[in-house]
This record gives sequence, C-alpha cells and structure tokens, in this order.
Amino acid sequence: MDFRFQQTVPAAWVDYNGHMNDAEYNRAFSQATDAFIDHIGLDEAARSEYNYTIFTLETHICYLQEMKEGQAFEITFRVLDYDQKRIHLFLSMYNAAGDLVATLEEMLMGIDVNEGRGAPFPEQIEEKIADIFKEQKGLEKPKQAGRVIGIRRK
Repeated sequence: MDFRFQQTVPAAWVDYNGHMNDAEYNRAFSQATDAFIDHIGLDEAARSEYNYTIFTLETHICYLQEMKEGQAFEITFRVLDYDQKRIHLFLSMYNAAGDLVATLEEMLMGIDVNEGRGAPFPEQIEEKIADIFKEQKGLEKPKQAGRVIGIRRK
C-alpha cells in the first residue's frame, strides 16, 4: 500500500530567489494530500455517494533544501495516527536524487457535508486508513514530526 505522488516544479512556482516559492511547497503537498484522499477511496464519486469530505485542520512545513524549476520530486505518506474521524499524516518530499527536501505534518478531519461538521469515516475508508496505519506502525517516527516553532535559548 505504498502510495507516492510525483510531480515536477513548474516555472510558475519559482520565485525571485530562483527556487520554488514557499507557498508552492504547500500547493504540492495539498495536491499530494488530495491524491492520497482519492487513494484511500474518497474520490469525487465516493464523496458524492457518502456526502462526505475531508478538511485540513492544521499543517506544519519544514523546508530543508531548495527545489528549482523543472526538478522532479516525489512525496511519500505516513499515517502517524488516526481515530474515527481524524488522520494525522506526515508527508515527505524527495528530489530525484532521493534527498529529503521538505516535510509536511498535517491533521485532517472527515466532514459530513450535510451537517457541516466532523463525522466518522465511512467504514470502507476507515478500514483502508487502518490497513495503512498497521503496515507503517513499526516505522521510526520522522525527525520533523511533532515539532514546535520557537527560538531555542541557551
């Protein structure tokens, strides 16, 4: 169940510093998250059938290396945790050489579209999330997961 998202950096994503703009990392991670949501079975047809969708509650990005126009990248996914209506995801972006260039940690929540509020995942979706979580459970926690922003004082 190893799911990956692949893309290249388009010219429109490059800023005045000659590298991928910080907002575009978020765009790339957002597109990858949408692809992951489709992967777990909540594609457009399922969202309509279940009257259910997923919202992002919180994100945290770490920028580790520059990406330039035309460079290929791949994003991998870890389900760090989940419950009946939330997924704690960790995404890692790698360049073509396999170097980690950015990470995104995010909390997602399943939403009943009719009620406009959080609701348990449809059964088949929760089963898919549970399968991925079980498959990844023994992996080491990513270094960037759970970080807090602040200035370290000596």
